[in-house]
Amino acid sequence: MLKPKVLILCTGNTCRSQMAEGILRAAAGDILDVHSAGAKPAGFVQPLAIKALAEIGIDISQHKSKSLVPFLQENIDTIIIVCAKADRDCPIFPGVKKCYYWPFYDPAHTKGSEEYRLQEFRRIRDKMKLKFDEYAADCRRELELVNAPFSF
Repeated sequence: MLKPKVLILCTGNTCRSQMAEGILRAAAGDILDVHSAGAKPAGFVQPLAIKALAEIGIDISQHKSKSLVPFLQENIDTIIIVCAKADRDCPIFPGVKKCYYWPFYDPAHTKGSEEYRLQEFRRIRDKMKLKFDEYAADCRRELELVNAPFSF
């Protein structure tokens, strides 16, 4: 059975969507095919996003910033938009069954020392982890219901 494909969108695909992809893949990669992309990919992943996720055992160090364009030709089941600008910039994906809009503050905009900025990345990481772990649990429950034996 094919796993439902989830695409997490942001504008640059450097920070929030990358963190969300890593978190959701860690929580539900066994039941979901998880990807991320950007409306205007920046071509890199924020080093502090990589560091913040590594602290909780999630490795996104090999992730690349990707465009959403190739995904337009794929069968996407669920889209999750994690920034306000991407919500405005995203094209229509035909056949999408579910679309969620969960905007998070972009910690890459934080000014200050590296330690202060890392604290913001951690704060957003923790908020995202709560939201995406909850979503993963909901997907597991839904899958259990679909696969439950039918009886009268």
